[in-house]
Amino acid sequence: MLDMLGAVDRFGYAGIGTIVFIESFGVPAPGETVIIAGAAYAGRGHFNIFAVALIAFLAAAGGDTLGYWIGRRGGRPLLLRFGRYVRLTPPRLEKVESFMSRHGPKMVIVARFIEGLRQFNGVVAGSTQMPFRKFLLWNLLGALLWVGCWSTAGYFAGNHLDQIAATISHYVVAAVAIAAAALATYFWLRHRRHRRHPVES
Repeated sequence: MLDMLGAVDRFGYAGIGTIVFIESFGVPAPGETVIIAGAAYAGRGHFNIFAVALIAFLAAAGGDTLGYWIGRRGGRPLLLRFGRYVRLTPPRLEKVESFMSRHGPKMVIVARFIEGLRQFNGVVAGSTQMPFRKFLLWNLLGALLWVGCWSTAGYFAGNHLDQIAATISHYVVAAVAIAAAALATYFWLRHRRHRRHPVES
């Protein structure tokens, strides 16, 4: 986060817009982080928070719309051919398509907040032939909620962002250890239950 603050300070509004835009049509980039960093700088008085939010919103909505038309024109073969260059492997594509088919337009909003789905949200919506007007409506709403959430969080973090980042990095090892222990316990209990009650053929 501290490195991102430096990048935002150097490249300003253009950097925020560029990173959010390219992430939104499928290129892995720290869009969420750059919004928080830009809003935090606004909280410190270096930027205008409304400008940060507006630029991020337009970039997010525009990038997703470009992704939609890439998916719509190129279809699934294009995603399978070039997806590996942006970490969209066939298994990941199938997972995103499954989410999209089960949840429909609502997934356009939900995917904004899920790493790995956010980047390919528009592309997959286009490749699955979601009607453009329906996509556009949910895309604008999703971008508004996503940008509003993270720009608000970053803005109110403001002068405390350095301390927040330091605290997070200090406790990250403990958090990972606790998560690993919880996961191991879950699989152990599941394995034990399966042994006690095997599925009858």
